[in-house]
Amino acid sequence: MGIERLKSVSYRKPAYLLILLDALGFLLLFMNKDYNLNVLYTGAAVLALFLTMYTVLVLGRMGDKFIMLMVFMLISIGVLLLCRIDLSYGFRQIVWILVGGAVFFIAYFVYYKVKVWNKLWYLYFIGGTLLFLITLVLGDTVNGSRNWISIGSVISFQPSEITKILFIMCLACYASGSWSKPVFGKVAPKWAALIITYIFVGFLVLQRDWGTILVMFSIYLFMIYVYEPDRKLLVLNIIALVVIGLLGWKFLYHIQVRIANWLDPWSDISNRGYQISQSLFAIASGGYFGSGLGNGSPYYIPLVHSDFIFAAICEEMGVFGGVAVILLFFLIAYRCFKISIMAEDPFDKAVSFGVTVMFALQTFIIIGGVTKMIPLTGITLPFISYGGTSIVISFASLGIIQAISAKTESAESGAAAKERKEERDER
Repeated sequence: MGIERLKSVSYRKPAYLLILLDALGFLLLFMNKDYNLNVLYTGAAVLALFLTMYTVLVLGRMGDKFIMLMVFMLISIGVLLLCRIDLSYGFRQIVWILVGGAVFFIAYFVYYKVKVWNKLWYLYFIGGTLLFLITLVLGDTVNGSRNWISIGSVISFQPSEITKILFIMCLACYASGSWSKPVFGKVAPKWAALIITYIFVGFLVLQRDWGTILVMFSIYLFMIYVYEPDRKLLVLNIIALVVIGLLGWKFLYHIQVRIANWLDPWSDISNRGYQISQSLFAIASGGYFGSGLGNGSPYYIPLVHSDFIFAAICEEMGVFGGVAVILLFFLIAYRCFKISIMAEDPFDKAVSFGVTVMFALQTFIIIGGVTKMIPLTGITLPFISYGGTSIVISFASLGIIQAISAKTESAESGAAAKERKEERDER
């Protein structure tokens, strides 16, 4: 009884802390926004979504209880900043969180119940290829990349976000050993996985979506580093990544501009270097503790609600606020890696590892770009930036991780129950 009580308290206390921080944050913004009641309604909606999802997760014994807590801490920070920038962004983000929550539970139950995911590598490849072809034919070009599809004038989404999940599951079939038969009788799974990776990268080159190229190719590199004993393959692919990057920089104007802005944004501060320079000014002006919620000037940063929301966090919540966000991502990655290590099924191990690497890479790439550590790419900060596709697919990925965690807990509970039964029988 005592142990169970301690376990119960261990995940309740952070939940109470999250509720308190949400209440304080939205109350401060409410006062800053001239007592606009819409701010309180938005904060109440965030808390209602959190309490609903978290209660279902705990009562349903659906695996790890801490990842969802940390994710909603990030979501709360994101919605708070979006409402501070423009209340309409906050309202729409709530809708996408609601959709993402529903997708989370759907992904959880589908992944948990279906047992043949490790046999469907060809479907993942075909599905990803079709999404790329549809994007090339029907897609819209935004900020130099042809990676959006619009349905009417209301809904738009990025198919490449879905393709990343399909790509990870395809690689997991190879990494787990489930995909062992050669393709067409001759091509070993190792080389087939490499070919699929380069086909996907080729499509992304045509779309000029270099941020997604970096994420997908890096996922592949991490997977072969962990699962492939042949180190020559890893070295050759790293060389190939460098060559692809150099060719892009040499022949594509879009990439040349981004590299030039990264190296020296001050030389054209009023035009091409305006965005990154304003981001750096915002981070510097926030200092350690920030200017205070509602007291900064995030409007000077173009696309502050999506690509550059981390700069707004640092300006109004300070460097310590930015570090807190990074630490939350570290903790999420730690919990997800732990789930990968503890999983019994090799395919589950590989999938959870790939999804964790995806989250970690996206976080590093966008924060690195905003702080001028690396060249900027058009990737959103998971669970914080405004964007429907990003929120929904992030929740779907989280649902898969949660299902793997639940499988492990179920297996452990079964083993413990069997042990107790054997002990009783012996007595």
